[in-house]
Amino acid sequence: VRSVMHKHLEKMGEVTFDKIFNQRLGYLLFKEYCETLYDEPIPHVQFYEEIKKYEKLETVEERRQTAREIYDNFIMKELLSHTHNYSKDVVDHVQKYLMRKEVPVNLFQPYIAEVFNHLRGDLFRMFIESDKYTRFCQWKNLELNIQLTMNDFSVHRIIGRGGFGEVYGCRKADTGKMYAMKCLDKKRIKMKQGETLALNERIMLSLVSTGEDCPFIVCMTYAFQTPDKLCFILDLMNGGDLHYHLSQHGVFSEEEMRFYASEVTLGLEHMHKRYVVYRDLKPANILLDEHGHCRISDLGLACDFSKKKPHASVGTHGYMAPEVLSKGTAYDYSADWFSLGCMLYKLLKG
Repeated sequence: VRSVMHKHLEKMGEVTFDKIFNQRLGYLLFKEYCETLYDEPIPHVQFYEEIKKYEKLETVEERRQTAREIYDNFIMKELLSHTHNYSKDVVDHVQKYLMRKEVPVNLFQPYIAEVFNHLRGDLFRMFIESDKYTRFCQWKNLELNIQLTMNDFSVHRIIGRGGFGEVYGCRKADTGKMYAMKCLDKKRIKMKQGETLALNERIMLSLVSTGEDCPFIVCMTYAFQTPDKLCFILDLMNGGDLHYHLSQHGVFSEEEMRFYASEVTLGLEHMHKRYVVYRDLKPANILLDEHGHCRISDLGLACDFSKKKPHASVGTHGYMAPEVLSKGTAYDYSADWFSLGCMLYKLLKG
């Protein structure tokens, strides 16, 4: 199991410190490995845990007391013994706020970045060779093959609506990882005769979400159904869409558009290599993540052209290529490049 799953996880870009550490079980196994490796707890892990506890405190008084304890136990103590392996900038940052008696929630955030830099080095490479990582692979193997239900997720607030249902933020119960859950209402699908569209979206998501991972498409991780809903578990994107940012902040600069255009181009190429034409490229379908990177979303109108070229006139007016608008004319992925040009013009000129 370890060998097979390790190859799969490597191919999917999942064998990185950040990916494993930010999953609940991955974090616990890494912490357990650190505790068994040395008699003394790894100070970086302890430090990280204390910072996360501090960030959950609600009152200023609690944060003030805890901040002082963290500073005394993990920063001042090491400074006095000359074992504090962090940059002067992060020390100065914390000291500046504490001297003013200010304790913002993100007071120790610069330290977390440096803690991660320490942990993702030799310690993480040794973890990958350990039996704890073998357990992680066994768990991932089980996760990929398990039959999921709604009970496996903690569902949060609505983050979007569509023609057939809603999109919710959700957390997977066993890993703690956040996703977007797209729930399509079966009654609404039947009423609007959308069975073909719903099934097509499921197939297209499977096509683009398998094989080598593409960071510029909102991919599907799981899919399941309840008696009244079809549920797709997708990458969570919480930075809004480009249409929203255009309406709120005005047109984009050429530098910004070069950045977004390059990422959208890579996303389209990923689809085209799998003989999928997207057909609905527009600012509202380009979502941003928390780091400002964009992904193509909503594959409801995407189409597989591996066996037969499509000729249906579908998409959003203003972004559709001439061959798509021309009834009965067959086309392929070239239609997406025309739509990309229209979208870039819209974002640059409004």
